[in-house]
Amino acid sequence: MILVDTSVWVGLLRQSATPPVARLRQLLLDGETLIAPVVLQEMLQGARSQADLSRLREHFSALPMLEHRATTYALAGTLYARCRWAGITPRSPHDCLIAATAIEHGVPLLHDDRDFERIAGIEPGLRLLAS
Repeated sequence: MILVDTSVWVGLLRQSATPPVARLRQLLLDGETLIAPVVLQEMLQGARSQADLSRLREHFSALPMLEHRATTYALAGTLYARCRWAGITPRSPHDCLIAATAIEHGVPLLHDDRDFERIAGIEPGLRLLAS
């Protein structure tokens, strides 16, 4: 099972021809995709209409959802702080929450966002899926 970041879902919706989107297409066929609550939030907040929102909710409700716990948020805050100490400021604290979710659940992360490469440089427990 693979946790998929918002960046790849957006690429899929935009029909981008990138390696992460191609990998996501295969993961969907194989039934290997996972979603995190914060990814669901990011996808829904990008809806352009009520119909779009309903379609997104239906699509994502069919996927297995990983839980966030209090320890997930503590790990995300720690990751963000450790990045800053190393001179790296992630563009979104949500990226640290997504990374923490992958780490806590012991699953790799499929992404198309350079911040995850930086976070993985700080935290070797973050396993990134090669596209």
